[in-house]
Amino acid sequence: MNIKIITIFPNIFDSYFNESIIKRAQTAELVKIEVFDLRQWTTDKHRSVDDTPYGGGAGMVMKIEPLYQALKHLTNQTLIGRVKDLISRPKRKVVLLSAKGATWTQGSAVNYSQLDELILICGRYEGVDERITNFIDEEISIGDFVMTGGELGAMVLVDTVVRLLPGALGNVASSVDESHSQQGVLEYPQYTRPAVFAVDGHSYAVPEVLLSGDHEKIALWRKENRRVK
Repeated sequence: MNIKIITIFPNIFDSYFNESIIKRAQTAELVKIEVFDLRQWTTDKHRSVDDTPYGGGAGMVMKIEPLYQALKHLTNQTLIGRVKDLISRPKRKVVLLSAKGATWTQGSAVNYSQLDELILICGRYEGVDERITNFIDEEISIGDFVMTGGELGAMVLVDTVVRLLPGALGNVASSVDESHSQQGVLEYPQYTRPAVFAVDGHSYAVPEVLLSGDHEKIALWRKENRRVK
């Protein structure tokens, strides 16, 4: 899978993408992640990616021209109308991280993990020139709140998608019974050693059934103790 991220702060991604599961997935060539500085597609001496909004108002708006040129370069195509209407392309989605986008879910991550290519645009400032919607597939939000930019949202999308790629997790079963693998269902409680945790005169024991070795009883306990959102 190829993931390409367009941002004006490319260094933000360095630390997170070079640790843990995402780093291992890249090393194993399960995914290729590239981060691109939007300013390389600007044409003025100040490398401007934003301007004042038509009609007035606070803040700045990201310009359409550099974003279009970035998408044209990264897709190797002249974009006419919506990207999703193009006939000749791989299993690709072009996504804008936006506070007004559709809410990201585990189901979204499962669907996106089937793609060959994912291009993410990280919004900034007061937003992006609305004409960008002619050249993307979808706007995505990671929750009903506003952040400084779309970079953290892009990391969330990448994390949730990459961990679902075959071979990314050490145990393939890890993604089967976890929270949100079924809509509205959260994972059962988990415990590890010691069997009894004693502190300040109080003891906290692991449920006896988990120590019993009876797999049928354990499976029933886990089913009964799953939490419903």
